[in-house]
Amino acid sequence: MTLWGRLRCSRRALFTGAAALPLAATAADTAALRGGGPRYFPRNGSDGHRTLSYDLTLGYDPGRARLDGHARIRAVANERTGRIALDLARLKVRAAYLDGQPVTVHQHGGKAVLAAPRPLAAGQTFVADVHYGGKPGPVRTPFGPIGWDRTGDDHGGTLVASQPVGAPSWFPCNDRPDDKAAYTFTVTVPRGHDVLANGTLQERRETAGSTAWTYHHPGPMASYLAAVCTGRFTHDTRGAFRNAYPADIAGEARHDLARQPRMLRAFSDYFGAYPFETYGAVVVDADLAAPVENQTLSVFGRNHIDGRRGSETLVAHELAHQWFGNSAGVADWRHIWLNEGFATYAEWLWSEHLGEDDADTLARAARHELACRGQNLCIADPGPRQLFDDRVYVRGACTLHALRLAVGDDCFFRTLRTWHAAHRGGTADTERFVSHAERTADRPLRPLLAAWLYEAPVPDFSPEEGAT
Repeated sequence: MTLWGRLRCSRRALFTGAAALPLAATAADTAALRGGGPRYFPRNGSDGHRTLSYDLTLGYDPGRARLDGHARIRAVANERTGRIALDLARLKVRAAYLDGQPVTVHQHGGKAVLAAPRPLAAGQTFVADVHYGGKPGPVRTPFGPIGWDRTGDDHGGTLVASQPVGAPSWFPCNDRPDDKAAYTFTVTVPRGHDVLANGTLQERRETAGSTAWTYHHPGPMASYLAAVCTGRFTHDTRGAFRNAYPADIAGEARHDLARQPRMLRAFSDYFGAYPFETYGAVVVDADLAAPVENQTLSVFGRNHIDGRRGSETLVAHELAHQWFGNSAGVADWRHIWLNEGFATYAEWLWSEHLGEDDADTLARAARHELACRGQNLCIADPGPRQLFDDRVYVRGACTLHALRLAVGDDCFFRTLRTWHAAHRGGTADTERFVSHAERTADRPLRPLLAAWLYEAPVPDFSPEEGAT
């Protein structure tokens, strides 16, 4: 199978088959071009506050599949308010406090609303302590069940796959992609079980029957990118890289992930310096339809490991998300092509870097495949049910290749590096990218990009645009 064939077969099959939505915008629709309209998942998240940090103290009993948690949330009120709304699904709040004072909590429809003893002023910093517990599990979404899940192995392992709205399945949060915070995780599991989480391991404290693992990640990180995996793993730490995998496939996994450092160096040249303090991958003891994008810690299934690097395009894809999707995030889910189109194009860049199929060959093959399929969505506003449509990924990558052909390699890679630098640790939208590309190239690019982003017919790469 060719590299392009592997790429096509591996694309998020888990989410294919969602009902098609009407075309949401055209190039002439100025409001749509500016990314207007309501948030895609308005029931998730709150406008009332922004989060500064989460300190999560969790105890997990794999035998009973029970999670007991204490979330300490530092946040700032955006407006004068007497209520703090958090997202929490399936789990029950036992007690809650605001700035140390006990408060009443109303839980309904995936929300836990804390009633402040007195109104908070706009700009006021507060601390919410939420004690909760129960049997966590994935939440139901149009894309299937997502969030906290069990791996199904004999050791009671777990993983987290929260994109886009699964974070409330295991901790109370402000679940929107533009609310980023620092995270500390202290997770206690039975002795002999391991814990992996975002950031770096600060402490591992053992008692007679359990082990508490503490990780810290300064972020900033959106709630859907927070992750905890439990189980039994072989650990492989090399400098800032930390990988973990089941012992019975350790040799194959070590081989399949061995080029991560080389990949990181190449992507740092393309995109700018790596934005976080660590990186790694965990292979869970389960088959996954697709890898899971988490900040500093990508998650793969054992089916992605074959000892022949057969899924290396996915390794490249998830690493690229550390720049595009994790560090430079999206202001709302309608702009997901800025995550997935960029990560897909990174797959093509990695192929080019290895001296295999170059990005131009892959882009033209992708454009041909797209033209042979139905085109009934604009990738810059695909609709909530179409977030993970294959066309968002592939047409997003083709958009970037059209830009590369139009402006040349020097300007193109300068555009990618300065885009990440401008939005590192923050969020942005499609209109900002279009404007950024035009400023960097010092020429009009809106008609070219709008045709790829907002119109249904698949544009061709212009005849005058030569190969890269």
